[in-house]
Amino acid sequence: MGLSNGPSGGVGDGLVVGAHGRDVVVETAERRRLLCHRRGKKTECVVGDRVHWQPAGDGGVIEAVLPRTSLLWREDRWRSKSFAANLDRLLVLVAGDPPLAESLLARALVAAAHAGIDAQVVLNKIDLPQADAARARLEPYRRADVPVHEVSVARDGAAARNALMPLLHGRTTLLLGASGVGKSTLINLLVPDAAAQVGEISRALNAGRHTTTTTSWYWLDAEHRSAVLDSPGVQSFGLQQIEAAQLASLMPDLARHVPHCRFANCTHRSEPACAVQAAAASGEVEASRLQIYRELFEELSQPRW
Repeated sequence: MGLSNGPSGGVGDGLVVGAHGRDVVVETAERRRLLCHRRGKKTECVVGDRVHWQPAGDGGVIEAVLPRTSLLWREDRWRSKSFAANLDRLLVLVAGDPPLAESLLARALVAAAHAGIDAQVVLNKIDLPQADAARARLEPYRRADVPVHEVSVARDGAAARNALMPLLHGRTTLLLGASGVGKSTLINLLVPDAAAQVGEISRALNAGRHTTTTTSWYWLDAEHRSAVLDSPGVQSFGLQQIEAAQLASLMPDLARHVPHCRFANCTHRSEPACAVQAAAASGEVEASRLQIYRELFEELSQPRW
């Protein structure tokens, strides 16, 4: 693909495939890549953004960020962090070893629902004995109609690739997961030249001077129709961007019962004639999922500073 030695002409359209601070790598319509700088807060952009850029010196300047179809981000009390824009799908990679971080999984799925992004789960390392415990903990998500795919990337890479490639075809997909679940191994399986692709972007950003912690973009095909994005390992996932009153509607197993509550503003904690609590009592909603909801609701109800 190669980095451009400098653009020519006027304003062009491009895709942000790498970012660090005020510097971004833009892939042009001609599939050249060049280093661009952002012009102020109005041009704040993330990997996956479509942009207008203007030639400037040996690179370019971002003039405008085009409207996004989606943006996956997280926010806690101290800061917000964007993962990527214009995503079609989120794949949350989990495993039995390290133990499944259910809070992280639940939060990621809620954030995806809030952003209007299809989300699915991939259980890796199914050849390990800990897989059965992880599989059991994922059962409430299967019952909530969240697709769960099972693979063993290290043990049977060919089968894993065959299972996952149809989920990625023709889409822009973000891969999210905690450290140690096998994301790097999976990326190397899906993208044989992953090191070369990300190395090119790192060189453009002069990443040798600092640690790059942003999302990495990889093309899966020569036609540039399918892409997988790798995010840094995530240990926490703030949801301060979401109002507490929205939460139940973003959890599909709870959402299907919400319309049957007596009160329109039911918080599904202690109100009478609450359909969500009744569903949990009857086993239609897993008790663990209602507990996660209550913990998140309490967190999102705290005063915002």
